[in-house]
Amino acid sequence: MKLKKGDTVFITAGKDNGREGKIVAVLPKEGKVIVEGINKYKKHIKPRGEGQTGSIQERERPISVASVAFMCPKCKQASRIGYKNNRDGKKIRICRKCEENLI
Repeated sequence: MKLKKGDTVFITAGKDNGREGKIVAVLPKEGKVIVEGINKYKKHIKPRGEGQTGSIQERERPISVASVAFMCPKCKQASRIGYKNNRDGKKIRICRKCEENLI
């Protein structure tokens, strides 16, 4: 999977189409990512034990990798990620639009 935790992504499909967010977690076996503030739902929590109250929490659901596009920090455009060999022979990630190295 080319996306990593901390990357900024642009949502291309779904109810949050057109929004941006930062990746909080990557789930490579499922082909999904969890994006901060995107694809939220409300979880109703029952009270556990005596004297405790129930609550409603907002959580993020995983979103498919096919529904997000990487946002390049240099050119500020949604693009794909490519790989290039460094002089040392190491693979580095690059932006396909501006050919800049990604950290």
